Order: sequence, then structure tokens, then C-alpha cells
Amino acid sequence: MPDTPFRNVFILCTGRCGSTTFDRACRHITNWTSGHETRSHLLGPERLAYPPRHIEADNRLSWMLGRLDRAYGRDAAYVHLTRDAEDVARSYAGRAAYGLMRAYARGIILPAPGTFEYDDRPVMDHARDMVETVTTNIETFLSGKPHVMRMRLEDAATDFPAFWDWIGASGRLDLALQEWSIRHNETLPRARGRIGRVLSWPKRKHASHSSPEHRAG
Repeated sequence: MPDTPFRNVFILCTGRCGSTTFDRACRHITNWTSGHETRSHLLGPERLAYPPRHIEADNRLSWMLGRLDRAYGRDAAYVHLTRDAEDVARSYAGRAAYGLMRAYARGIILPAPGTFEYDDRPVMDHARDMVETVTTNIETFLSGKPHVMRMRLEDAATDFPAFWDWIGASGRLDLALQEWSIRHNETLPRARGRIGRVLSWPKRKHASHSSPEHRAG
């Protein structure tokens, strides 16, 4: 078994850029385990308690980079998986009604003061802002880390074999590369129709600054 100076590999990304496919490809590796969002339901120390020689793809880790740094820091390897930023934003805009996009657009970013029921900015503006925020957070986190690889979804056919060699993987690279030709977890076409719309906020009975919708909880 080829040895490496790191015992854990984390795939950091915005989401909507191939992290599910990355995990599917890694399942053809026999000397590392892999998973996709395997501990995303846990709290406390258990959230980041990954076993050694494990590859974890979880875009939610980009929201807890401080804790990841404290737990693994320079001892782990990190892959920054990216995709064309506009394509990522467009995919997220098609999912504005749920998940991270909803949380960002309605929880992290608030409507302008006094506009409690309606945000007239297009969903794509919120999506672009989230993609830029997460990408910048990851790049800042990776600064100074000794074991870092950057990989683009569009270049997976050449980048993934380099990753394979980087971690000293054994297994079926041919089958792993086939996974990159399959669209996993794709945004449904009907959801893409939401991209041009704006965000509607829940109606409220009283427009007071103390209401739950206005507080940044």
C-alpha cells in the first residue's frame, strides 16, 4: 500500500460542481474509503470524526472551516473542486426554494430594511454571491496548507488521474473515470425555470423590527 504524508482527504467545494460524482469515482479505490456527506447529520466532535485513510466529499464543510482546521489542519490533504462559477450559480438558482440556497438567501442575506415580504433582487444575484463567498472562504482556508490540489469539473478526465496518483490509490481507475460521464444529483429541468425570478418572503402580520423574520438569529 503506497504511503502518503496525510491520512485524510477532504473535497472542499461550493456544491453543484461534481462532489457526488467525485465520491462515486472514489468508490473504485480499494486502499481508501470514501463518502459523500457521511457525517453531515451529526453535531459536536462527532461531526468531524472521520476515520483514517478516508476521502470525504461534503460541501457543507466549507461552512465550518475553522473547526476543520482545528481538527485536521496541515495534517490532512485538501482538494478544491470547482466548476465554472456561472454554471454553479445557475444550478443553485434552480434550487432556491430549499437547501443551502434558501438558507443563504433568507438567513445569511436579509432583505433591505423595511422590505419584510419581498426581495426584488433576482435569485441569480443571491446565487452568485453565495458562490463567491464560499469559494473565497475555501481559498483563504487553503492558504499555507502543504497538501492541496485544485481540480476543475470540466477537466476531470485529466485531473482525476492526477489525484489518483497523488493519494497513491489502488483499484480500477478505468471504472472511476467512467463515473465522470454520468450526471449525478442533477438539478431537474423544471427547477431551472426559477432562475429569473425573485425571492418572495413569508408574509407577516406585523412589520416590527423585533419579528423573527427580521432578526438575524
